[in-house]
Amino acid sequence: MNAHGTAHKYGDNVDTDVIIPARYLNTADHAELAKHCMEDIDAGFTAKVQPGDIMVGGANFGCGSSREHAPVAIKASGISCVIASTFARIFYRNAINIGLPILECPEAAADISDKDEIDIDFDTGTIKNITRGKTYKAEPFPDFIKEIISAGGLLQSALRS
Repeated sequence: MNAHGTAHKYGDNVDTDVIIPARYLNTADHAELAKHCMEDIDAGFTAKVQPGDIMVGGANFGCGSSREHAPVAIKASGISCVIASTFARIFYRNAINIGLPILECPEAAADISDKDEIDIDFDTGTIKNITRGKTYKAEPFPDFIKEIISAGGLLQSALRS
């Protein structure tokens, strides 16, 4: 399992209300949520994100409410992985539950800049910044989480069993 794309960089404490504003929580339509992803912090996000791109945040990414809408909006926007220094625990769990790969790697999160070209090997936890010629190491997912992500989320994984 790999990911490759352009980095979209944000700071610390990016909360779920910034990821998907509460005014859009009246829909469960993934495509509709994706249209509004990050709009209050980065109005041009949906116009510039391409399938496979990587979102990078600082500490406590995904803090705030426990809504699954936030990782759903990120994944539906085309983002293939979120790298951050740390994640809010409920966001971490929700991301895995909906099949959005996330990696904690403080060094990569601090060093990657907006628009850097990034390559990720989920099997080894290796993050390569092609633009800067640097490599970082995150803890790879255990096999059972790889299976959940590969299936597209916890529900799809359970349906496969």
